[in-house]
Amino acid sequence: MPEWRNWFTRTTQNRVEKSMWVRLPPQALVSYFRKLSLNTDKKLQSYIIGVALGDGNLSNPNKRAIRLRISCDKKYPLLIKHIVSNILLLLPDNKVSLINRKNCVDISSYSNHWEKLLWKWNKGPKEIQNVSVPKWIKNDLNLSIECLRGLFQTDGSIYKDRKYLMINFVNVTPNLSRDVFNMVKRLGYSPNLQKLRQSNNKIKYTIRITKDSEKFIKEINFWKN
Repeated sequence: MPEWRNWFTRTTQNRVEKSMWVRLPPQALVSYFRKLSLNTDKKLQSYIIGVALGDGNLSNPNKRAIRLRISCDKKYPLLIKHIVSNILLLLPDNKVSLINRKNCVDISSYSNHWEKLLWKWNKGPKEIQNVSVPKWIKNDLNLSIECLRGLFQTDGSIYKDRKYLMINFVNVTPNLSRDVFNMVKRLGYSPNLQKLRQSNNKIKYTIRITKDSEKFIKEINFWKN
């Protein structure tokens, strides 16, 4: 059993509630999910919103509560732990599940708070809805930093080109890519934006930070391992 799964089992084993074994009508279950608490810490919310905007999707498979599913590559076990821990802090009454796939792990959590924090679950994929970062995050530099960490941890990368440290953020959603570009600029950096039309006719947006990249990494506390 993978080490992260042992950790997850120890962390969540007390989250199984007796009520889940009781058969309830759908209306009662919807009411139950709506009453579960949401942590009001705006920094925590901003981070998880960034993670979800990067690699998350919403659905409603049981018709009772919205499911957020975040796909994370298995080569980042510490990031998987970190995301799970923060979702458990954000939704202290909820459970988080891990679904093991070939090369990734799906982090899954049901809550009717997700649609209020994120986007509409029934209006198509994020790029179709052209989602964006909430204004209350963009208008606050400290919250922008938290959101950027989540965004770069999911859709970003750190690499070296001719011994120079580079940072990339890659996405296909126009509004989100624009928001990331502008948020990075408001922090005082000079990102570059490249657009590339792909074979499926979608445009891939690449935001690259080449100057003061080490400073940017420290400022948003960007890590991915």
